[in-house]
Amino acid sequence: MSRILIFGAGGAIGRFALPLLAPDHRVLPVSRTAHADWIAADLNDTAVNWPDAEIVLSLGPLDAFARWLERTPTHGLRRIVAISSMSAQSKQDSPDPVERALAARLSDAETRLRNIAATRDIAWTIFRPTLVYGAGIDTTLTPLARFVRRWRILPIPLGASGLRQPVHAADLASACAEVIANPATFGKTYELGGGERLRFDAMIRRLGGAAPGFVLPIPIPSFALQLLARSGRIAPGALARLRIALVADNTRANHDFGYAPRSFQADAVLPLPA
Repeated sequence: MSRILIFGAGGAIGRFALPLLAPDHRVLPVSRTAHADWIAADLNDTAVNWPDAEIVLSLGPLDAFARWLERTPTHGLRRIVAISSMSAQSKQDSPDPVERALAARLSDAETRLRNIAATRDIAWTIFRPTLVYGAGIDTTLTPLARFVRRWRILPIPLGASGLRQPVHAADLASACAEVIANPATFGKTYELGGGERLRFDAMIRRLGGAAPGFVLPIPIPSFALQLLARSGRIAPGALARLRIALVADNTRANHDFGYAPRSFQADAVLPLPA
């Protein structure tokens, strides 16, 4: 059984990837928080004695992983699958300097990963997912779902016509598992979105409809959104993207490894307690 080192094992994608990979691999999960039988370590800690592995999954911050890869001897490593983000593209020209810096960091990390993999003859694949949900820990849809359930109101930005393509973390975990031994995916970067494209305002309405009980929709006009942006409650980049399509073309991924993600499941954003 191949040893597979999984960085970000406790994250949204990691929690779905572990049960998929465990039957066929010796899984070595890594997390900064302590778990039984996991490696409790930080990628930035230079004092860690990392175990050798034939495969590495990078499911956490890509820039930290690229730095780790550059400074860490990787005896026997032959395969890397790494998660980046569509933000590497979509936020390049953002009016928000923080978002532009994020896009630059992601692009730089992708380049560094490719370069070091080439010098060490390691096969790599990079995924750029769209809006990730499904584990109740994302920083975009989950906070909104919690707000709706607490206050029973659903703010809907008027004119938010930009298309979105939310992708379930479980589908990304499946994609990671599918490409590990697939030579057709070596040396490629894939955009990965969910199985459904819908307007931003329609996505928000779907999210409100998944909340139990009555929820009052409250339309938010554009002038109010502008005021919120000026007050710092909405990032200027996020406001600018409300009318911009942020979607992925899944065609190549479907052709190369049969990628077929599910449609948006609003009730999976913040599942009800059992």
